Amino acid sequence: MKIDQLSIFLQNKKGNLYNALNVLSEGKVNIRALSLADTSEFAILRIVVDDPIKGRKVLEENNFIVKITKIIAIELNDTPGGLSSILKILNENNIDLEYLYAFTHEKSEKAILLLHTDDIDNLIKILKKNNVVIVPSNEIYDL
Repeated sequence: MKIDQLSIFLQNKKGNLYNALNVLSEGKVNIRALSLADTSEFAILRIVVDDPIKGRKVLEENNFIVKITKIIAIELNDTPGGLSSILKILNENNIDLEYLYAFTHEKSEKAILLLHTDDIDNLIKILKKNNVVIVPSNEIYDL
């Protein structure tokens, strides 16, 4: 149910994003989703890949600083208000998200939302209680 996300620390210098993604490409690691947050000096690249263990290994072998973080994926309606309906549930249950990012896929009218909070188990419990579809990790890795 929980997904292993790779968080990669990058200096905010020209070519560093390319270098990290190229290392994954050369290692035959396929990216499923990504998010990039940056400041003037550094960036955190968060990615979900088809093989997190292999992804971490090839990045570390190429001197990247990598941390594996647990996140979850949920399915939501890819319509106006789809995201708001999820955020309403989280707000009503005092869930404080650290970050989220989303993507669409081949399922018509559905999107995948990736979520992280400091208490993933409580987040899962609240979402299940509210009949939110939690996407198993293998489905995300195999997209």
